[in-house]
Amino acid sequence: MVHVLGVLLPDLQYARHALTTFYGVGNRTAHRLCARLQIHDRQKVRDLTATQITELASFLASPSTAPPLRRMPLALPGYKPPLVSVPTETLRNHALRDSLPGRPDPLKSLKIEAEARRMVKENIAHQRMIGSYVGKRHAMGLPVRGQNTQSNAKTAKKLNRVNRFG
Repeated sequence: MVHVLGVLLPDLQYARHALTTFYGVGNRTAHRLCARLQIHDRQKVRDLTATQITELASFLASPSTAPPLRRMPLALPGYKPPLVSVPTETLRNHALRDSLPGRPDPLKSLKIEAEARRMVKENIAHQRMIGSYVGKRHAMGLPVRGQNTQSNAKTAKKLNRVNRFG
């Protein structure tokens, strides 16, 4: 078993699926993490090298300070693409595309575990403070997203009766 930032990753799972055990990391984010750290989709946690585990731990500890993603991550440092004749229109399009600011890296603002839980609590507290419908539902312990309250929320209604009317 591998411990990364206090989270136990199961040995027999694929690394991509094991990363979803972190609070705040879903399938898409796990796929992006694997691509960024060059971990194959079908690689199990027990087959990860010590270097990959260290890179994963350091990236998840502070994603905002991680080095930027390389343009050609699998190429050697001295690699230069072969020169071929390319139409000028294509060169113009590539120059325009490269001059525009790229999309921000979605992994730079990744928040996991305690930070993600804190953000959720702050959002709920904000909803309650402003007195919105969602905040009132949270305060009463009732379903928030329009679920049926007649059948599936009876237990919540019983348990929260004292808080609502007392």
